[in-house]
Amino acid sequence: MSIDVIGNFLTVIRNGLLSSKPFVIAQASRTNLSVAQILKDEGFIRDFAVLEQDTAKKEVKIFLKYVEGESVIHEITRKSKPSRRLYAGSKRIEPVIGGLGISILTTNKGIITNRKAKELGVGGEVLCTVW
Repeated sequence: MSIDVIGNFLTVIRNGLLSSKPFVIAQASRTNLSVAQILKDEGFIRDFAVLEQDTAKKEVKIFLKYVEGESVIHEITRKSKPSRRLYAGSKRIEPVIGGLGISILTTNKGIITNRKAKELGVGGEVLCTVW
């Protein structure tokens, strides 16, 4: 049985938002750190920091963002799952909520947003959508 690391990461963020926490702590991986960097760059979270402890496992602390008590992230959804992968070509990448949200894709150019993928003309696996 495999563990969906990205799904767990998104669930930790979603649960933190539902309980209005100022920050959440999740397992760190290269993919999770790339997703966190995109969320920060796009303005969905305030910041993130890698927590290095004595143990072999690293963790990432995500500082959630709220405006007037309301979360900036309204919905964060996992699209491609281990049981059902979802791929999109460069011409089939669709905007999220009319361009208000983003899709995060893993491509041969790295983990990037749907806008950057269209700009580069590459497609890939759609990891999640955020708005």
